[in-house]
Amino acid sequence: MNQFRLNGPPKGAAGKMRIRAFPMNMDERYVADIWKLLKNAIQEIQRKNNSGLSFEELYRNAYTMVLHKHGERLYSGLKEVVKEHLINSVQKEVEAARHNDFLGTLNRLWVEHQTAMIMIRDILMYMDRVYVQQNGIDSVYDMGLILFRDHVLYSSTIQPFLSEKLLELVARERSGEVIDRSAVKTACNMLVMVGIDNKKVYIENFEEVFLDESSKFYQLESQRFLSENSAAVYIRKVEARLREEVDRARHYLASSTEAPLRKVLEHQLISKHMVAVVQMENSGVVHMLKNGQEDDLCCMFKLLSRVEDGQKTMIDAVDKHLCSVGEMLVREEGAGEVARSPSAYVQNLLDLKDRYDSFLANSFQSDVKVKAAMQKDFELFINRNTKSPEYLSLFIDDLFKRGIKGMAESQCEATLDKTIMLFRFLEDKDIFERYYKQHLAKRLLLNKSVSDDWEKAMISKLKAIVGVSFTNKLEGMFKDMALSQTFMEEYKQHMIKSTTPEPEVDLQIRVLTSVFWPTQTLTASYHLPRSIQTAYKHFEEFYGTKHHGRTLKLQPQLGSADINAHFYHEDGSVRKHVLQVSTLQMCVLMLFNNQQSFTLQDIVSESNIPEADATRALQALAMGKVQQRVLLKTPKSKEINADDRFMVNDQFTSKLVRVKILAVAAKGESEPERRETRQKVDEDRRFEVEACIVRVMKSRKTLPHNVLVAECTAQLRPRFLANPQLVKKRIEALIERDYLERSGDDRKVYNYVR
Repeated sequence: MNQFRLNGPPKGAAGKMRIRAFPMNMDERYVADIWKLLKNAIQEIQRKNNSGLSFEELYRNAYTMVLHKHGERLYSGLKEVVKEHLINSVQKEVEAARHNDFLGTLNRLWVEHQTAMIMIRDILMYMDRVYVQQNGIDSVYDMGLILFRDHVLYSSTIQPFLSEKLLELVARERSGEVIDRSAVKTACNMLVMVGIDNKKVYIENFEEVFLDESSKFYQLESQRFLSENSAAVYIRKVEARLREEVDRARHYLASSTEAPLRKVLEHQLISKHMVAVVQMENSGVVHMLKNGQEDDLCCMFKLLSRVEDGQKTMIDAVDKHLCSVGEMLVREEGAGEVARSPSAYVQNLLDLKDRYDSFLANSFQSDVKVKAAMQKDFELFINRNTKSPEYLSLFIDDLFKRGIKGMAESQCEATLDKTIMLFRFLEDKDIFERYYKQHLAKRLLLNKSVSDDWEKAMISKLKAIVGVSFTNKLEGMFKDMALSQTFMEEYKQHMIKSTTPEPEVDLQIRVLTSVFWPTQTLTASYHLPRSIQTAYKHFEEFYGTKHHGRTLKLQPQLGSADINAHFYHEDGSVRKHVLQVSTLQMCVLMLFNNQQSFTLQDIVSESNIPEADATRALQALAMGKVQQRVLLKTPKSKEINADDRFMVNDQFTSKLVRVKILAVAAKGESEPERRETRQKVDEDRRFEVEACIVRVMKSRKTLPHNVLVAECTAQLRPRFLANPQLVKKRIEALIERDYLERSGDDRKVYNYVR
């Protein structure tokens, strides 16, 4: 760099100026004097005697040396001065304090060195900007840090002692002592800073050994925790340790240490012992589930979520226990009353679902994996019992008869939603549909439903899950009931205007569409009383005038009747009551107008009622509640035999004028009835599978066997789980009927024919 000095004009040359170049070379002695001045100033700064120094003058002198190409001398001289100070002063003072406030002395000298280097950097700022950058060497400040590292921290007597001291302080704090955190923080920052652009010094001199010691410490502590505490207490202690270590890392360790430290802790405290904690007897997951310890389960789930396979380990334990409990609930053998009571069976499942829904929400934060596992478990064990569809329908039947009476609207809604949830788990939804139709039909025809609105709400919920095809017949039942009511009003108006003698009985008939209702085919017609036959004949004639070509078929097994009954007591008094009975019970009671007593065999013969139905009717009339026994049975026994004799109970009394004779509630079908239902379901399934196969092939034209089976199984799944063997048999049947054909190139490929 050239510099010029401006001189005034010489004498006699008015108005002219001469410009002479500034001399490029400085006298060596002058350079030595400048360096001596700067060296003394640097040493004074290191001794903290900088109050009398002129920083402006020192800056100009350093500027002059660099300007005149003496930057190397200035840089190397500075390096020697700093090195000499560190070796002869700082290093010795730190070594002397090894057994007396070592860390405090080291930190103090480190801070003083930093302060001194900042002041020196300011003086030599021009050298940093020009000489250092041109030569690609360390800046003044960085050089000072590197020298401190090499000649103080890397000293053979200081380096191991520093690591040992830091580890000692951490260990003391872990044991509960209070330490000087700021001293540890300053020391850790020092190790980071002397690494300049990386943390290699910090990692090699502290972090690696710190993590190793932490691993050993928590390996021993975790074993001690595990042997001395329950699972819940162990979890709390581990959580506390994790919080402490994270707090420690954030307060005085380098930010990069937190992640590897957390990994070490999670491995030693969680990963290595999670199976033992989860399976711990009398305090593990099973114990928590049995005792409703939602908070402890929540803590455990959060803790195990930190490590790989932690959630899976806990979910597997929950899964195993839930399956075990569920299978005990649905198992028939040894289940006692539960096995005989559909309501108790379903209520137990609902209670279990409520319990685990609470765990899911409060302990597992509605985790998707946990939810999926629980749903899979419920689906598994509910379908283990083939009676589940029937029992669920019976539970809903009982619910609509009397269960929701007095419930608040929100409570009713919640109860229906719970039953719908169990319905979702059923694989054989078509079996449920068959039972539900039977039970709904009885509720509607016998006027036993508490609320039509809730009945329709239930159907809407079913429709949302399985579609219109599932519920159109159920909706058709309600339409029939409404149309029947209108039709009976027309019939009554007709009878008023008619010249036909008024019937002896007030007849109420429901006209049902056969495809909607689960009507049973009667093996023989019941022998109804003559008055009822006459009234029915009048109605049949009226119906024929309204609907030409239609035929009515009487189904009395789902009817009801009100009978005027007179009981003649021994004292000559007569008690009159109106008995509310089923049509079958009415047929039985009306026989006693002609004869005083009958055997079961006589009743079956006279009424043409099947023996099983007659037995059920007599059980309610002669063996039901005491206040409902209008018949007497001899001999007195719990069973009804063919030769048991029945007669009117003339001593019957009741405070009520209208006495309702409750029918004996069937707790599900008998085994023969259940087999018959299953046969009907299987027959319906054959038609559904064939229809599905035709739909698929009609749209796809050509399909391999496996693809066709998979497609049909998927489409039929909302109604039932189709067996691949069933699908295969129906394919063969369709091939025989020329709906499908095998491909000429591949026998496992089918073509659509029609």
